Amino acid sequence: MFENISEGKNYKSLFNGEWVKSKSGKTIQLKSPVDETVIGEIQSLSQEEVNDILENSKAAQIKWGETPINERAEVLFKAAELLEENVEEIAKIMQAEIAKDSKSAVSEVKRTVDFIKFTASEGKHIEGETIGGDNFPGFNKSKLSFVTRVPLGVVLSISPFNYPVNLSASKIAPALIAGNSVVLKPPTQGAISALYLAEVFNKAGLPKGVLNTVTGRGSEIGDYLVTHKNVNFINFTGSTEVGKHIAKEANMIPMLMELGGKDAAIVLEDADLELAAKNIVSGAYSYSGQRCTAVKRVLVIDKVADKLIKLIEERVNQLKVGNPEDGVDITPLIDSKAADFVQSLIDDALAKGAKLILGNKREGNLIYPTLFDNVTTDMRLAWEEPFGPVLPIIRIKDIEEAISIANRSEYGLQSSVFTRNIDDAFYIAKKLEVGTVQINNKTERGPDHFPFLGVKSSGMGTQGIRYSIEAMSRPKAIVLNLPR
Repeated sequence: MFENISEGKNYKSLFNGEWVKSKSGKTIQLKSPVDETVIGEIQSLSQEEVNDILENSKAAQIKWGETPINERAEVLFKAAELLEENVEEIAKIMQAEIAKDSKSAVSEVKRTVDFIKFTASEGKHIEGETIGGDNFPGFNKSKLSFVTRVPLGVVLSISPFNYPVNLSASKIAPALIAGNSVVLKPPTQGAISALYLAEVFNKAGLPKGVLNTVTGRGSEIGDYLVTHKNVNFINFTGSTEVGKHIAKEANMIPMLMELGGKDAAIVLEDADLELAAKNIVSGAYSYSGQRCTAVKRVLVIDKVADKLIKLIEERVNQLKVGNPEDGVDITPLIDSKAADFVQSLIDDALAKGAKLILGNKREGNLIYPTLFDNVTTDMRLAWEEPFGPVLPIIRIKDIEEAISIANRSEYGLQSSVFTRNIDDAFYIAKKLEVGTVQINNKTERGPDHFPFLGVKSSGMGTQGIRYSIEAMSRPKAIVLNLPR
């Protein structure tokens, strides 16, 4: 099925339904995060080629936007079917190029199958309405407004390395069902997996040009892409730094963004500590902590801190460390720069008096799971997002201190609250400046039809299947003026 994507290890770009090489012959070499071996190369497109792609996408969107929704949905259902047939193959690619452990890689692809199916079904329920003029004072029944939802045009989808399949599909599928064409800019590291996903949609019967891909160096084509006149919407997942840059450069282009986080797990005195420890370890160390919604700090009432830490330590000691194909929990980070950053946070915490419970061991890009007690608010680890397997525990005296520390973060993605007292849970939830509060569960994305959003430096707009479809479409009103 994927024979047209590459020649050997040279992966092409999807343009107008065909897989093509860059006209310049320039490519970008990709190396495995595990052992630095070359796993392939992707096309390094020029601004001229990007312009051709966007012109093609604009032209293709017109007919796709006029295609009945039920026909668009059939294409998505077919894409889900094809993806489901190729779960293992795509999961193995992710293991090689982003060092995702085998269980998580398979889970990501399977979840994406469900996401596409649900999007196809949900798209059929996006309907318009008729509004009578006599609903408003001073008007009568002579005016009727027929309100429908129409596509925005060309959607630029920029996906991250940590979920190259799922977070590409979460942008592509809602945009397509809404009638838009899509230009996918996958992450450089993670591009191969995303290109395979693009071929799934291509083989499912999308008209030529409705989905195109762009690969290349951000320094050469990034700003050109986000400021291009043919881009009508930007859907981005990535770092807060890059997100803010895009927002500044793109100016008036509407956008949906999922950025960084510093999600806190708040553990109260009456919490089920076994449950809390289980969720905290899973939330903090899954895929080596390289998740926007990872638990990135624990705020625990001092009276139960010792017991909680012991339970967390026991579970962390059970985590398996190694290479992705070996059925492990902790794998190498995406690159040496990421590992260096995590190490700098560890070193800063140690220098300022944090108590190392376990970890602080490194082999290349592989950081062993690390746990700190007695982290204080003067340490970088209390505030900066590590995107790695390191967890700080901050002891607090009461609920108000927990709320204060949680809200002092520049981020506002999610938080967890562990308690048996529903009144305390909702009191804290209402006070926290985040998009979502999880009660007695780890911070996480999903189910995918729930609203998913961040505030402050964690993003803008609301995702979730229905919300994403609505974000990438708009109301259009036709007013019928009847004779009085």
